[in-house]
Amino acid sequence: MIGVEAAFPYIDTHTAGHPTRAVLGGIPPLRGRSVLEKREDFERRFDHLRPALLHEPRGHAAMVGLIPVSSEVADFGAIFISSYVYLGMCGHGTIGFAKTLAFTGAISPATGDRFSLETPAGVVDVRLEWDGEGRLGAVSLKNVPAYMGIEGLEVEVPGLGTIRTDILYSGMWYAMVAADPLGLALTPENASAGLALGWRIKEAIAKATDGRPEMRGLPAPSVLFHSDLGKGDSRQFLVLAPNKYDRSPCGTGTCARMAQLLIRGELSETDTYRAENIFGVPFAAELAEKSETCGTTGYAVIVRGEAHVASQGTLYLEKGDPLSGGFLSR
Repeated sequence: MIGVEAAFPYIDTHTAGHPTRAVLGGIPPLRGRSVLEKREDFERRFDHLRPALLHEPRGHAAMVGLIPVSSEVADFGAIFISSYVYLGMCGHGTIGFAKTLAFTGAISPATGDRFSLETPAGVVDVRLEWDGEGRLGAVSLKNVPAYMGIEGLEVEVPGLGTIRTDILYSGMWYAMVAADPLGLALTPENASAGLALGWRIKEAIAKATDGRPEMRGLPAPSVLFHSDLGKGDSRQFLVLAPNKYDRSPCGTGTCARMAQLLIRGELSETDTYRAENIFGVPFAAELAEKSETCGTTGYAVIVRGEAHVASQGTLYLEKGDPLSGGFLSR
Protein backbone atom coordinates (compact mmCIF):
# COMPACT_ATOMS: atom_id res chain seq x y z
CA MET A 1 0.00 0.00 0.00
CA ILE A 2 1.54 3.30 -1.11
CA GLY A 3 2.88 5.42 1.76
CA VAL A 4 2.18 2.89 4.50
CA GLU A 5 5.21 1.91 6.57
CA ALA A 6 3.52 -0.69 8.79
CA ALA A 7 0.12 -2.31 9.25
CA PHE A 8 -1.32 -3.98 12.35
CA PRO A 9 -4.58 -5.95 12.16
CA TYR A 10 -6.47 -5.79 15.44
CA ILE A 11 -9.67 -6.64 17.28
CA ASP A 12 -10.96 -4.40 20.05
CA THR A 13 -13.08 -5.82 22.85
CA HIS A 14 -14.30 -4.32 26.08
CA THR A 15 -14.70 -6.10 29.39
CA ALA A 16 -17.19 -4.29 31.62
CA GLY A 17 -16.31 -1.13 29.72
CA HIS A 18 -12.52 -1.33 29.67
CA PRO A 19 -10.86 -1.90 26.28
CA THR A 20 -8.48 -4.63 25.18
CA ARG A 21 -6.83 -4.18 21.78
CA ALA A 22 -5.54 -7.55 20.56
CA VAL A 23 -2.85 -6.83 17.95
CA LEU A 24 -2.98 -9.85 15.66
CA GLY A 25 -0.17 -9.06 13.24
CA GLY A 26 2.61 -6.69 12.29
CA ILE A 27 4.74 -7.22 15.42
CA PRO A 28 8.27 -8.43 14.59
CA PRO A 29 9.28 -11.83 16.00
CA LEU A 30 10.14 -11.62 19.69
CA ARG A 31 13.11 -13.33 21.29
CA GLY A 32 12.94 -15.48 24.39
CA ARG A 33 11.54 -18.77 25.57
CA SER A 34 9.11 -17.56 28.23
CA VAL A 35 6.40 -14.98 27.75
CA LEU A 36 8.18 -12.77 30.27
CA GLU A 37 11.36 -12.92 28.16
CA LYS A 38 9.35 -12.03 25.05
CA ARG A 39 7.77 -9.11 26.90
CA GLU A 40 11.20 -7.89 27.96
CA ASP A 41 12.42 -8.17 24.37
CA PHE A 42 9.46 -6.14 23.12
CA GLU A 43 10.22 -3.49 25.75
CA ARG A 44 13.89 -3.33 24.75
CA ARG A 45 13.49 -3.27 20.97
CA PHE A 46 9.96 -2.24 20.10
CA ASP A 47 8.71 0.05 22.86
CA HIS A 48 8.15 2.74 20.21
CA LEU A 49 5.26 0.63 18.89
CA ARG A 50 3.41 0.79 22.21
CA PRO A 51 2.35 4.47 21.95
CA ALA A 52 1.84 4.14 18.21
CA LEU A 53 -0.67 1.32 18.74
CA LEU A 54 -2.39 2.56 21.91
CA HIS A 55 -2.26 6.35 22.07
CA GLU A 56 -4.00 9.01 20.05
CA PRO A 57 -4.75 9.30 17.18
CA ARG A 58 -5.39 5.53 17.05
CA GLY A 59 -6.34 5.05 20.67
CA HIS A 60 -6.44 6.90 23.99
CA ALA A 61 -4.86 6.93 27.45
CA ALA A 62 -7.00 4.09 28.78
CA MET A 63 -6.33 1.66 25.92
CA VAL A 64 -4.75 -1.65 26.92
CA GLY A 65 -3.01 -3.73 24.28
CA LEU A 66 -2.51 -7.47 24.11
CA ILE A 67 0.05 -9.14 21.86
CA PRO A 68 -0.44 -12.89 21.39
CA VAL A 69 2.81 -14.86 21.53
CA SER A 70 3.69 -18.54 21.52
CA SER A 71 4.10 -20.44 24.77
CA GLU A 72 6.08 -23.57 25.61
CA VAL A 73 4.05 -24.26 28.76
CA ALA A 74 0.47 -23.21 27.95
CA ASP A 75 -2.07 -23.30 25.14
CA PHE A 76 -1.60 -19.58 24.44
CA GLY A 77 0.69 -16.76 25.50
CA ALA A 78 0.05 -13.05 25.78
CA ILE A 79 1.88 -9.89 26.78
CA PHE A 80 0.00 -6.83 28.00
CA ILE A 81 0.99 -3.27 27.16
CA SER A 82 -0.51 -0.02 28.42
CA SER A 83 -0.04 3.73 28.24
CA TYR A 84 2.64 3.97 30.90
CA VAL A 85 3.79 0.54 32.09
CA TYR A 86 3.99 -3.09 31.09
CA LEU A 87 1.56 -5.34 32.93
CA GLY A 88 2.50 -8.65 34.48
CA MET A 89 -1.09 -9.83 34.39
CA CYS A 90 -4.38 -8.29 33.28
CA GLY A 91 -7.72 -9.84 34.24
CA HIS A 92 -10.02 -7.83 32.00
CA GLY A 93 -7.50 -8.29 29.16
CA THR A 94 -7.49 -12.07 29.61
CA ILE A 95 -11.29 -12.13 29.42
CA GLY A 96 -11.12 -9.89 26.34
CA PHE A 97 -8.54 -12.20 24.74
CA ALA A 98 -10.86 -15.17 25.24
CA LYS A 99 -13.59 -13.22 23.42
CA THR A 100 -11.16 -12.40 20.60
CA LEU A 101 -10.15 -16.06 20.27
CA ALA A 102 -13.82 -17.04 20.08
CA PHE A 103 -14.57 -14.30 17.55
CA THR A 104 -11.77 -15.49 15.26
CA GLY A 105 -12.67 -19.18 15.67
CA ALA A 106 -9.41 -20.05 17.43
CA ILE A 107 -11.54 -21.49 20.25
CA SER A 108 -15.06 -22.87 20.08
CA PRO A 109 -17.29 -25.35 21.88
CA ALA A 110 -15.50 -28.04 19.86
CA THR A 111 -12.12 -27.08 21.37
CA GLY A 112 -13.46 -27.35 24.90
CA ASP A 113 -14.43 -25.25 27.88
CA ARG A 114 -11.00 -24.16 29.07
CA PHE A 115 -7.50 -23.19 28.01
CA SER A 116 -4.27 -22.18 29.72
CA LEU A 117 -2.61 -18.82 29.15
CA GLU A 118 0.99 -17.94 29.91
CA THR A 119 1.39 -14.33 31.02
CA PRO A 120 4.51 -12.52 32.25
CA ALA A 121 3.28 -13.12 35.81
CA GLY A 122 2.69 -16.84 35.30
CA VAL A 123 0.23 -19.33 33.84
CA VAL A 124 -3.48 -18.76 34.43
CA ASP A 125 -6.34 -21.17 33.84
CA VAL A 126 -9.25 -19.82 31.75
CA ARG A 127 -12.69 -21.42 31.74
CA LEU A 128 -15.35 -20.72 29.14
CA GLU A 129 -19.14 -20.71 29.23
CA TRP A 130 -20.71 -21.45 25.82
CA ASP A 131 -24.41 -21.01 25.17
CA GLY A 132 -26.58 -23.31 23.07
CA GLU A 133 -25.79 -21.34 19.91
CA GLY A 134 -22.03 -21.65 20.38
CA ARG A 135 -21.63 -18.09 21.61
CA LEU A 136 -19.10 -17.36 24.32
CA GLY A 137 -20.67 -15.89 27.43
CA ALA A 138 -18.90 -15.47 30.75
CA VAL A 139 -15.22 -16.24 31.17
CA SER A 140 -13.59 -17.24 34.45
CA LEU A 141 -9.87 -17.07 35.10
CA LYS A 142 -7.90 -18.51 37.96
CA ASN A 143 -5.33 -15.83 38.63
CA VAL A 144 -1.80 -16.10 39.97
CA PRO A 145 -1.85 -16.10 43.80
CA ALA A 146 -2.63 -12.81 45.51
CA TYR A 147 -0.86 -11.96 48.74
CA MET A 148 -0.31 -9.16 51.23
CA GLY A 149 2.84 -7.18 50.49
CA ILE A 150 2.63 -4.35 53.03
CA GLU A 151 -0.09 -4.30 55.67
CA GLY A 152 -1.26 -1.04 57.18
CA LEU A 153 1.11 1.31 55.37
CA GLU A 154 0.59 4.93 56.46
CA VAL A 155 1.46 7.74 54.07
CA GLU A 156 1.06 11.49 54.26
CA VAL A 157 -0.92 12.89 51.33
CA PRO A 158 -0.89 16.67 50.79
CA GLY A 159 -4.30 18.10 51.57
CA LEU A 160 -5.61 14.82 52.97
CA GLY A 161 -3.38 13.98 55.88
CA THR A 162 -2.53 10.39 56.78
CA ILE A 163 -3.90 7.62 54.59
CA ARG A 164 -3.67 4.00 55.76
CA THR A 165 -3.60 1.30 53.11
CA ASP A 166 -2.93 -2.39 52.59
CA ILE A 167 -0.84 -3.15 49.52
CA LEU A 168 -1.37 -6.49 47.82
CA TYR A 169 0.05 -8.25 44.80
CA SER A 170 -2.08 -10.20 42.31
CA GLY A 171 -0.06 -9.92 39.12
CA MET A 172 0.37 -6.18 39.74
CA TRP A 173 0.49 -4.15 42.98
CA TYR A 174 -2.67 -2.53 44.36
CA ALA A 175 -3.19 -0.14 47.27
CA MET A 176 -6.60 -0.56 48.90
CA VAL A 177 -8.24 2.73 49.90
CA ALA A 178 -11.76 3.11 51.33
CA ALA A 179 -13.62 5.79 49.37
CA ASP A 180 -16.41 6.61 51.82
CA PRO A 181 -14.23 8.14 54.60
CA LEU A 182 -12.78 10.47 51.98
CA GLY A 183 -16.23 11.62 50.86
CA LEU A 184 -15.60 10.18 47.40
CA ALA A 185 -18.72 8.86 45.69
CA LEU A 186 -17.80 6.22 43.11
CA THR A 187 -20.05 7.36 40.27
CA PRO A 188 -19.44 8.21 36.60
CA GLU A 189 -20.04 11.89 37.36
CA ASN A 190 -17.25 11.77 39.95
CA ALA A 191 -14.62 10.09 37.76
CA SER A 192 -12.50 13.25 37.39
CA ALA A 193 -12.56 13.89 41.13
CA GLY A 194 -11.60 10.26 41.76
CA LEU A 195 -8.71 10.51 39.31
CA ALA A 196 -7.34 13.65 40.93
CA LEU A 197 -7.63 12.25 44.45
CA GLY A 198 -6.31 8.82 43.53
CA TRP A 199 -3.28 10.24 41.73
CA ARG A 200 -2.27 12.28 44.76
CA ILE A 201 -2.50 9.16 46.90
CA LYS A 202 -0.66 7.05 44.34
CA GLU A 203 2.22 9.53 44.17
CA ALA A 204 2.57 9.47 47.95
CA ILE A 205 2.52 5.65 48.00
CA ALA A 206 5.04 5.46 45.17
CA LYS A 207 7.42 7.66 47.14
CA ALA A 208 6.93 5.64 50.33
CA THR A 209 7.46 2.27 48.63
CA ASP A 210 10.25 3.18 46.23
CA GLY A 211 13.08 0.70 46.60
CA ARG A 212 11.31 -1.51 49.13
CA PRO A 213 12.20 -5.18 48.54
CA GLU A 214 8.54 -6.24 48.73
CA MET A 215 7.84 -4.37 45.52
CA ARG A 216 10.33 -6.51 43.56
CA GLY A 217 11.09 -3.63 41.21
CA LEU A 218 7.57 -3.66 39.75
CA PRO A 219 5.52 -0.54 38.94
CA ALA A 220 4.18 1.44 41.90
CA PRO A 221 0.82 0.30 43.28
CA SER A 222 -2.29 1.69 41.66
CA VAL A 223 -5.01 2.96 43.98
CA LEU A 224 -8.10 0.78 44.23
CA PHE A 225 -10.90 2.79 45.78
CA HIS A 226 -13.67 0.64 47.21
CA SER A 227 -17.07 1.46 48.62
CA ASP A 228 -18.72 -1.41 50.45
CA LEU A 229 -22.34 -2.13 49.54
CA GLY A 230 -22.72 -5.07 51.95
CA LYS A 231 -20.86 -8.17 52.98
CA GLY A 232 -18.95 -9.42 49.95
CA ASP A 233 -20.34 -6.66 47.74
CA SER A 234 -18.42 -3.53 46.72
CA ARG A 235 -18.07 -0.84 44.10
CA GLN A 236 -14.50 -0.33 42.85
CA PHE A 237 -12.65 2.41 41.00
CA LEU A 238 -9.00 1.89 40.08
CA VAL A 239 -6.80 4.95 39.47
CA LEU A 240 -3.87 4.16 37.19
CA ALA A 241 -2.65 7.63 36.18
CA PRO A 242 -3.91 11.22 36.33
CA ASN A 243 -5.73 10.66 33.03
CA LYS A 244 -6.47 6.94 33.27
CA TYR A 245 -8.81 4.78 35.33
CA ASP A 246 -9.97 1.22 34.86
CA ARG A 247 -13.49 1.24 33.46
CA SER A 248 -13.99 -2.34 34.66
CA PRO A 249 -13.94 -3.32 38.35
CA CYS A 250 -10.36 -4.52 37.57
CA GLY A 251 -9.93 -8.27 37.39
CA THR A 252 -6.57 -8.61 39.13
CA GLY A 253 -7.53 -5.81 41.54
CA THR A 254 -10.66 -7.77 42.45
CA CYS A 255 -8.44 -10.76 43.26
CA ALA A 256 -6.30 -8.56 45.49
CA ARG A 257 -9.33 -7.06 47.23
CA MET A 258 -10.81 -10.48 47.93
CA ALA A 259 -7.47 -11.65 49.34
CA GLN A 260 -7.44 -8.61 51.61
CA LEU A 261 -10.95 -9.40 52.88
CA LEU A 262 -9.95 -13.02 53.51
CA ILE A 263 -6.82 -11.96 55.39
CA ARG A 264 -8.85 -9.54 57.49
CA GLY A 265 -11.45 -12.21 58.25
CA GLU A 266 -14.21 -10.14 56.63
CA LEU A 267 -14.95 -13.00 54.21
CA SER A 268 -14.78 -16.73 54.77
CA GLU A 269 -13.04 -19.04 52.32
CA THR A 270 -16.42 -20.29 51.04
CA ASP A 271 -17.86 -16.82 50.41
CA THR A 272 -18.12 -15.20 47.01
CA TYR A 273 -17.19 -11.59 46.35
CA ARG A 274 -19.00 -9.26 43.98
CA ALA A 275 -17.26 -6.14 42.69
CA GLU A 276 -18.98 -3.70 40.36
CA ASN A 277 -17.59 -0.77 38.42
CA ILE A 278 -18.94 2.78 38.53
CA PHE A 279 -21.48 1.77 35.86
CA GLY A 280 -22.85 -1.10 37.95
CA VAL A 281 -21.35 -3.91 35.81
CA PRO A 282 -19.97 -6.64 38.10
CA PHE A 283 -17.22 -9.19 38.33
CA ALA A 284 -17.71 -12.18 40.61
CA ALA A 285 -14.87 -13.81 42.54
CA GLU A 286 -14.29 -16.87 44.68
CA LEU A 287 -11.31 -18.52 46.32
CA ALA A 288 -9.85 -21.47 44.43
CA GLU A 289 -7.01 -22.45 46.76
CA LYS A 290 -4.35 -21.23 49.16
CA SER A 291 -0.62 -21.81 48.88
CA GLU A 292 2.72 -20.63 50.22
CA THR A 293 3.75 -17.63 48.11
CA CYS A 294 6.76 -15.34 48.61
CA GLY A 295 7.05 -16.38 52.24
CA THR A 296 3.41 -15.76 53.06
CA THR A 297 -0.07 -17.13 52.26
CA GLY A 298 -1.14 -16.75 48.66
CA TYR A 299 -4.78 -16.77 47.56
CA ALA A 300 -5.54 -18.04 44.06
CA VAL A 301 -8.81 -16.31 43.22
CA ILE A 302 -11.16 -17.08 40.33
CA VAL A 303 -12.70 -13.96 38.80
CA ARG A 304 -15.62 -14.14 36.35
CA GLY A 305 -16.73 -11.56 33.81
CA GLU A 306 -17.82 -11.07 30.23
CA ALA A 307 -16.32 -9.28 27.23
CA HIS A 308 -17.87 -7.98 24.03
CA VAL A 309 -16.43 -7.28 20.59
CA ALA A 310 -16.25 -3.56 19.81
CA SER A 311 -14.42 -3.28 16.47
CA GLN A 312 -12.09 -4.95 14.02
CA GLY A 313 -9.70 -3.33 11.59
CA THR A 314 -6.14 -2.43 10.68
CA LEU A 315 -3.94 0.25 12.21
CA TYR A 316 -1.61 1.97 9.75
CA LEU A 317 1.60 3.92 10.25
CA GLU A 318 1.91 6.23 7.27
CA LYS A 319 5.20 7.67 6.07
CA GLY A 320 5.38 11.41 6.68
CA ASP A 321 2.75 11.49 9.44
CA PRO A 322 4.22 13.82 12.09
CA LEU A 323 2.15 12.08 14.81
CA SER A 324 2.68 8.53 13.61
CA GLY A 325 4.28 7.57 16.91
CA GLY A 326 1.20 8.53 18.91
CA PHE A 327 0.67 11.13 21.61
CA LEU A 328 -1.04 11.62 24.96
CA SER A 329 -2.44 14.83 26.43
CA ARG A 330 -2.29 14.83 30.23
